[in-house]
Amino acid sequence: MPTPWKRSAVVVAAVLLALGARPLSPEPDPVPDSLVLQRFVSEGHAPAAALLSASPRSSRFQATGPDIDRADHFRAGSITKTFIATVVLQLGAERRLRLDDPVARHLPGLLPGPLGRRVTLRALLTHTSGIPDYATAAGPAPARPADAVRSALARPPRPPGSYAYSNTNYALLGMVVERVTGRSYADETRRRIINPLRLTGTSFPGARTALPAPHGRAYDARGHDVTALDARHAGAAGELISTLDDLNRFYAALLGGRLLPSPQLRELLDTRPSHGAYGMGVYPVTLSCGITVWGHNGHITGSYVRTAATTDGRRTLTFRVNTDTLAAGTLPALEPALLEAEFCARPPVDRPPVDRPPG
Repeated sequence: MPTPWKRSAVVVAAVLLALGARPLSPEPDPVPDSLVLQRFVSEGHAPAAALLSASPRSSRFQATGPDIDRADHFRAGSITKTFIATVVLQLGAERRLRLDDPVARHLPGLLPGPLGRRVTLRALLTHTSGIPDYATAAGPAPARPADAVRSALARPPRPPGSYAYSNTNYALLGMVVERVTGRSYADETRRRIINPLRLTGTSFPGARTALPAPHGRAYDARGHDVTALDARHAGAAGELISTLDDLNRFYAALLGGRLLPSPQLRELLDTRPSHGAYGMGVYPVTLSCGITVWGHNGHITGSYVRTAATTDGRRTLTFRVNTDTLAAGTLPALEPALLEAEFCARPPVDRPPVDRPPG
């Protein structure tokens, strides 16, 4: 579950040369994002890659490599954080908590002394708490959130107010949701987001190690099949399972104002606490054409996923590869190239939707 990539854009330039006479009924040229997607396999050495782009009037699925389909369920990793942040902001809108509440108000004694009184829910949401990341600690990953927090606190915290991506922040937020509502973060997210939006392919697996059908295979850095996985250690920071359609639908609804009132939506997109790096469960990337897209990535054993959407939620893109490791240096180059190709190089096309559209 990695730190979001730098916001600098990589401009895609593709020059197609026609050799000889064109046929009378030529096949349409590949769209730019399809060309970039192919590079995740040819250059990144992913077994397979897929994308789904969507607008209110159309959706378009592309895939390269074997055994990867539009309907597949896959592990979405840190995209879980956007769901958890949305639940916390909904609770704030209902005045059941305040973003400036100290963690100690909801989880007394979990963070030691001054740290529990200093760190606020806002700092957790924006990764400015300074609490170390339990995912980078040595040893096996703790299965219980409280143990993950204690593992992280074995190292000294960073100075308050500085941005540092930490899965521990969202482990704590999952515990806050449970304390405030009396329900687990998984149950509360199902009740508030998954069921109302009819995200039928989205779930929190808990102790279940199998992916729901249909699904392809997932591979780790050594090429081992890791499709079956106990993801409980990822918890509220990254255990979610979803589909391409569901993630596009969720981000379209979130940024389109269907899940949060206007004040909370503004909080979601406010990057000032993190000095421009991160909002609350989402982060921005400004592209060369001036468009800013919002979303999150997800990195977990056997899977890398990225969703991005325009600020109004009307255009969304989710892409995935079925491995957690690509050839060195390719992901930081190809991910922004794909965003550029989708949102800048390819104009939106109004045409009948393919299968079911998001939203």
